[in-house]
Amino acid sequence: MNREMAEIIRDQTPLILAPSATVQEACRRMYSRKVGAVLVTNDKGALVGIFTGRDAVRVLAQGRDATSTPLREVMTRKPETMKPQATAIDALRLMRDGGFRHVPVVEDGAVVGIVSRGDFRGLEHDRMDQETGFWERMR
Repeated sequence: MNREMAEIIRDQTPLILAPSATVQEACRRMYSRKVGAVLVTNDKGALVGIFTGRDAVRVLAQGRDATSTPLREVMTRKPETMKPQATAIDALRLMRDGGFRHVPVVEDGAVVGIVSRGDFRGLEHDRMDQETGFWERMR
């Protein structure tokens, strides 16, 4: 059974920071909110990037200073997004094909939420696995 993004993001308050926020601030906020990503928006509220736990690891591995490095320097710019009307399978397919775990949900240019692989039920993952297996057999 497909679920729309609107059902998954209902009552959600995504973690949003400005591009000038530091990596350390982002990591502290991610840790306190128990989330794996920060949506980065400009002063008009438009999505300009995403910063994830994977990005934080990369920053540290490169020896950059988390206390002074702004998100604008290390975020993924112009991330893939979805509309609230998309299905769970659409989101899982996009994440699989793109090699990422989080997708911002945007409508009419405004951030309305974020979904991650962990937001989906086993049945949705099973369906995605079946679809992947089907396409692999077709090659």
